[in-house]
Amino acid sequence: MLYTSGMSALPPGDPSDPSGTPGAAPLPVQGETLSRDELRRYGRPLLVPEWAHSGAQERLRAARVLVVGAGGLGCPVLSYLGGAGVGTLHVSDGDTVSLSNLHRQTLYTVGDVGRPKAQVAAARVQALNPHVQVRAVEALGAGRPDLLDGYDLTVDCTDNFDTRYLINDACVAAGRRWVWGAAGGTEGMVSVFGPECSLRDLFPEPTGAESCDEIGVIGPLLGVVGSLMAAEALKVLGGIGEPLIGSLLIYDLLEARLRRIGLRPARAAAAVSL
Repeated sequence: MLYTSGMSALPPGDPSDPSGTPGAAPLPVQGETLSRDELRRYGRPLLVPEWAHSGAQERLRAARVLVVGAGGLGCPVLSYLGGAGVGTLHVSDGDTVSLSNLHRQTLYTVGDVGRPKAQVAAARVQALNPHVQVRAVEALGAGRPDLLDGYDLTVDCTDNFDTRYLINDACVAAGRRWVWGAAGGTEGMVSVFGPECSLRDLFPEPTGAESCDEIGVIGPLLGVVGSLMAAEALKVLGGIGEPLIGSLLIYDLLEARLRRIGLRPARAAAAVSL
């Protein structure tokens, strides 16, 4: 969990024009029309004009998404993406459920303690929506960036630096986009990275505490940040709205405040040391 206090020290950007980058191009509409059961299941989002009239639901059904990390951020991301109808949803996490997870990782129960998170999470999301193909996949590790291949979008819900930067470097090299989030204590951050701007433009090197085990966390913070990440993923996949490309969204739980700050690539403007 990449977390740093003192959020005023950010790479130069223009808060009044936080992105300056057009929204992500939508995935092409593929496959058959929605079934009667799907129309009932997704009836509420299909009442939203921006979603219904753009073919976003059909794009979502054709999408392949990898969620890396099935912890405090991964649980809301998986729940919302699975419920929304992402056609293929894969979960990568090498950890097991512990008792200290349960106050914030809402896919698990006491009976799951000691079980692999990825397998339990995949089964719960599959039970939520039978129209989605959900399964646990191999945990990411050094030297295996190929495990990110074949997906339309990766969502980084991890809590360790090695995996975060592995995702970053592999996606940058392949020209792919991914959704990133981090939270700890009482603050959280969300962005959509890609060829234009990446994690290394924000944090050139790992800094701060790595996980909630080191600094603690208020449980609902992860629900808020994970929900924002899921919303960004749906915008990217469905081709609606303006994703947080080139922007960082910061949520302060104690002050109930959201701030959106523009980012500049480090190659264009040197990042301020945090």
